[in-house]
Amino acid sequence: MRPTFPFFKPKEETDSSKIFKPSRRDFLKLSALASGGVFLGISFQCSGPKGEDRIFAPNAYLSIDKNNLITLIAHRSEMGTGIRTSLPMIIADELGADWSKVKIVQADGDEDKYGDQNTDGSYSVRMFYEPMRRAGATARHMLLMAASQKWKVAMDECHTENGKVHHPDSGKSINFGDLISDVQKMEIPRSEDVILKPFGDYKLIGKDIPIYDVKDIATGKAVFGADVDLDNIKIAVVSRSPVVGGKVVSVNDSAALAVNGVEKIVKIEGAGLPAGLDQPLEGIAVIATNTWAAIKGRKALEIEWDLGENQGYDSADQLKEMLESTKNSGKVRRERGQIEEATKSTTTNIERTYELPYYAHATIEPPAAVAHFTNGKCEVWAPTQHPQWARGAVASALGIEVADVTMHVTLLGGGFGRKSKPDFVVEAAILSKETGSPVRVQWTREDDLHHDFYHAHSAQRIKASLDSSKKLIAWNHHTVFPAIGATSNPAEVHPSDGELGLGCVDFPYDVPNIRIETHESKAHTRIGWLRSVSNIHHSYAINCMMDEIAEARGIDPVNHALEMLGEDRNLSFKEELDGDFSNYGESIEEYPWETGRMKAVIQRVAQEAGWGQNLGGNKAMGFACQKSFLTYVACIVVVEKGGDGKIKVSDVHYSVDCGIAVNTDRIRSQFEGGAQFAHGLATSSAITFKNGVVEQHNFDSYLIARMPEAPKRIHVHIVESMEKPTGVGEPPVPPYAPASANAVYKLTGKRHYKLPFSI
Repeated sequence: MRPTFPFFKPKEETDSSKIFKPSRRDFLKLSALASGGVFLGISFQCSGPKGEDRIFAPNAYLSIDKNNLITLIAHRSEMGTGIRTSLPMIIADELGADWSKVKIVQADGDEDKYGDQNTDGSYSVRMFYEPMRRAGATARHMLLMAASQKWKVAMDECHTENGKVHHPDSGKSINFGDLISDVQKMEIPRSEDVILKPFGDYKLIGKDIPIYDVKDIATGKAVFGADVDLDNIKIAVVSRSPVVGGKVVSVNDSAALAVNGVEKIVKIEGAGLPAGLDQPLEGIAVIATNTWAAIKGRKALEIEWDLGENQGYDSADQLKEMLESTKNSGKVRRERGQIEEATKSTTTNIERTYELPYYAHATIEPPAAVAHFTNGKCEVWAPTQHPQWARGAVASALGIEVADVTMHVTLLGGGFGRKSKPDFVVEAAILSKETGSPVRVQWTREDDLHHDFYHAHSAQRIKASLDSSKKLIAWNHHTVFPAIGATSNPAEVHPSDGELGLGCVDFPYDVPNIRIETHESKAHTRIGWLRSVSNIHHSYAINCMMDEIAEARGIDPVNHALEMLGEDRNLSFKEELDGDFSNYGESIEEYPWETGRMKAVIQRVAQEAGWGQNLGGNKAMGFACQKSFLTYVACIVVVEKGGDGKIKVSDVHYSVDCGIAVNTDRIRSQFEGGAQFAHGLATSSAITFKNGVVEQHNFDSYLIARMPEAPKRIHVHIVESMEKPTGVGEPPVPPYAPASANAVYKLTGKRHYKLPFSI
């Protein structure tokens, strides 16, 4: 089973026409609401005594009971982004609910009920903003109609607010729950009769709304993956092959079984090579009554491994080979103009190389999952970003039907793309079937760092050519990194079109001659997607090079970017590509690359940060910008040198245009967290391999941003916009590292071409 990556999806695979597919036993009617291609299933759920109708459930995401309890279903996974709040909030606002009295219930993984539930690729709000508005508006329309008929007044004289329908002229009001028997008798409204609220009427959308679970999280009541506890549950840890593709030759488990609390040793048959994106690695599982016994038992195992073809792998050697390959001609992926002819007349050539390491996701909550296999069915509790993929992978591993797998979704203690892969969930299901008991598989931090789906390391070479008037006339960009697809198909030795569409072939600057080339690189470990994916390395190289070009031209970097973006226009790139431009799964006509919007965020961040002011000798600013996941971001980082000579990041300024800002509290939070995340990538984090084995083990060697080094103040300036909403989970990351590097250069005179760099 191979997923379609969210940021590579063709439009038809993310079409919202699938998202309202109710499958309730008491389903009565289905009507197509043509607007936006959304189907709203109207089902009346009857659960009262003697057939009394008690619940109005106009779609799979909303129900209202006789006691006026409004229950909203969160069908996306919550990992700190606030999506469990923001999508239900849209329904509630359009409906006119009392947000303080709304109940939110997490959906199980179920494609038939909820359509796409993959919480990845920063596209949840983008995909579901309009459908969720329509879900709330349809229910509101029916409630207004029921109340107006009851009162014998015009429907447009009524409105909804705080869980009631109000008629101001008469002073009458009625709870939604008191209208259930009336709406049960109504026909579904036609799409053209359902009117969405004007934006100015919203009380939640566009405002600061705290996350729904904040109190439970703060008080320790929230349930994450490892918090699930069942009767007679067993704890499992797994000794996995230290090298991807390794297989067990023999195992001596006598010492492990002698550990008090250890009950059983089970071999997990792994995928070998290719490793795949949804299969567990081969390993020996220790099943125990508690976590400590399982870990102690694992240490006592004596395993002989056949480490396979990757046992000699050295990441430093491969990175050197990748960098060397960029000296040669590669596979041309974008071409504009005649670059060879143009460079004959250039007077200045700037050629630089950039190297970035492997990165781990390093979620604060390591992977964990609970499974209970009984009577040919499996019930699972997991912190998964992609419950449907996990559900299918479990069914496949156990040899049962997907319908026989129930996938409960817990809160996630971080995701960043790691928990979209279901390998750890499959491990729990396999071990529960083997033991006949519920099992929690618990990964340690060492497991997490040693067996991740890593962000690929990369090498890039950019040659920029200036003519006699110092105009940039040629841009030649070479990029090489192991492709995500190679984890499942070793024949994929070039980056995919989708990966190149993340900050590389969508180079937006007005240069008459452009050539972008890729080179071959094999995957020797599991490659996956990490927060903002290949935007990370492409943005670093391009923004650092643009800063250097601006200096060579004698132009301020901000003014240089504005000049190079050219006139306000829409870019498509299509005619210059050898391949497809995925545009994050959206039509380029519907979501164009708009230079005017990018220039606006650049101007805004420069104004807010006070760009150009005299900072003295101990402070400096650096600038970078990047459009990713359809969101426009400009970033300015301020660094300062203290009395001890150490450099710190004092301030970070982001300007962001993400279209309609659905929940401004969550947007700021995502950018604040994104800056901290990116600071670690820029200055301390790196995964390396020696003899096929990861050399980092815990946070003592895989360093993330700590409080003393982290940015002190992060300012997020949200551009007011009525454009379609776009994602904010990943866009904070790409511009941070180059803005930091450019700031450090201004302060120290030293440029950094390799990450991480020490400040």
